[in-house]
Amino acid sequence: MKLQYKTPLYLMICGMMGFTACKKSLLDVQPTDRIATSAIESDTAVFEAYVTNRYIGAKLQDKEGDGSNPGFGRGFEYSMWSSLTDESIYNNDDATWLIQRGQLAPENLGGAGVLWGRSYRSIRECNYALSILPKLTMSAGHKTRIEGELKFIRAFRYQDLIRNYGKVVLIGDKVSQLTDNLQDPSLFKRASIKEGIDYAVAQLDDAASKLPLNNDGSWLLGRATKGAALALKSRLTLYAASPLYAAGDWTAAVTAAQAVISLNKYGIYAGGYGNLFLTNETNETIFERLYTKNANHTHLEIANGPNGYGGWAGNTPLQNLVDDYEMDNGKAITDPTSGYDATKPYEHRDPRFAATVLYNGSLYRGQTVDSYIPGGKDSKDGPDNWNTTKTGYYLKKYMNDAYPLQNPWGNAGFQPWIYFRYAEILLNFAEAANEAYGPDVVPSGSSLSARTAINLIRSRPGVNMPPLAAGMSKTDMTTAVRYERRVELAFEEHRFYDVRRWKIAEVTENKPAGGVIITKNANGTFIYTPKVALDGRLFKPQHYWLPIPRSEILASGKLLEQNPFY
Repeated sequence: MKLQYKTPLYLMICGMMGFTACKKSLLDVQPTDRIATSAIESDTAVFEAYVTNRYIGAKLQDKEGDGSNPGFGRGFEYSMWSSLTDESIYNNDDATWLIQRGQLAPENLGGAGVLWGRSYRSIRECNYALSILPKLTMSAGHKTRIEGELKFIRAFRYQDLIRNYGKVVLIGDKVSQLTDNLQDPSLFKRASIKEGIDYAVAQLDDAASKLPLNNDGSWLLGRATKGAALALKSRLTLYAASPLYAAGDWTAAVTAAQAVISLNKYGIYAGGYGNLFLTNETNETIFERLYTKNANHTHLEIANGPNGYGGWAGNTPLQNLVDDYEMDNGKAITDPTSGYDATKPYEHRDPRFAATVLYNGSLYRGQTVDSYIPGGKDSKDGPDNWNTTKTGYYLKKYMNDAYPLQNPWGNAGFQPWIYFRYAEILLNFAEAANEAYGPDVVPSGSSLSARTAINLIRSRPGVNMPPLAAGMSKTDMTTAVRYERRVELAFEEHRFYDVRRWKIAEVTENKPAGGVIITKNANGTFIYTPKVALDGRLFKPQHYWLPIPRSEILASGKLLEQNPFY
């Protein structure tokens, strides 16, 4: 069974707002568009539905713009988080360009403006559920699992707050009421980054001890497991040790990653890199959002497909990313001995490139992508102009050619969104182990070194990149780890946070957003001319953290501290 993402009960519960704080009306009329508080607090089936609904809900850019539909994580969107980085640009803007151009402000955040409010709403909802859980009639074992689940979800929300804003307000188990003194300064005191991460990690330790190892029986697919809690802990401890956070140490990050590896439950998927993102329930997946028929999410194929096929060219990969893919011999294209041919730039590249990016000449739906001019069907000379890629590329990762590109509604968009997978854990381990011990030291309790962990990823079936050789320097290994995260995790919402935690965003995010103009000669050869796909990219030191929305500052009576220089 899968955790369903669309039922009338869930949708009604999703519409609840302020359920514990509503005052009795004069007519004592029970609203018909929401579930009564009494039902949640007395009916175990309704309560269970309420809990599972903490995983789901609205998109990042909810129509109300106030975070009133909190959702869980982001998952697929028309404009993906990649289009706030040097991975892609969103072809149709959608407020992403202002962040790319360094124009974000407390009152000008685009879709990112809902993160603060929706995260705290979800934390409050988890606190409410935890407060009534002891009163419900269900087995002690099931109560324990639900407690672990709610603490995992709450920690996930704190992760989103910490990695976007740095210092957060820790509210513990409090469920605020409208009758509370909302001008109490203690309600808005932001904890240090270390305090925030330590709190979330402690919650995850507790959650991991309560959650099952597997999704089986009544514990449906899509619900958190022990591996999910430990994977989130691995990510947070890695962040904590990183230069931007400076709130932890690398050995703790090694230990946290090793805890996931030692479960002996996960591995590298053998069905191919591209297929991994189209397939539910692989051995590599630790925690994912599943979608079911008639509950489909953003229709990725039409949203991102080439204009020659009627697609909208949404998140178009940048030349910045394309140039970073190695040759299949493991050498950078800038290496004179790599064999790179500028007249045939897409040949003999790391196989993850073709599984991630559609380029001129890519096989696609029984044809080739023709992004050249003059006359290419997927160029500005194609059937439409507004939906032509500005970079010369289209997105391949996540796209399923079996789904219709035209009129897809109700028939497309069932790919899973993977929050955590085993390759990320290996990358976490490799980065931390290299920083703590060097490339080839095997930490106590492990069978891997930083180098051998990376080689497990590079040798995945269908990729088979040359292994990293023994004897690398620590600096060279750092470069290798960052390369692997760049290409292995592309478009999975890691790049935005990686370049910030490494404190290299002032380099990567200040480079022009590159693209290419491809001109076809009469003899069938091509000329590739670099271009700037989006002008004015700008990153300033204050952009390492997002500003807290102005509305949140004002609502606190200006008691909530804003991030510096906003």
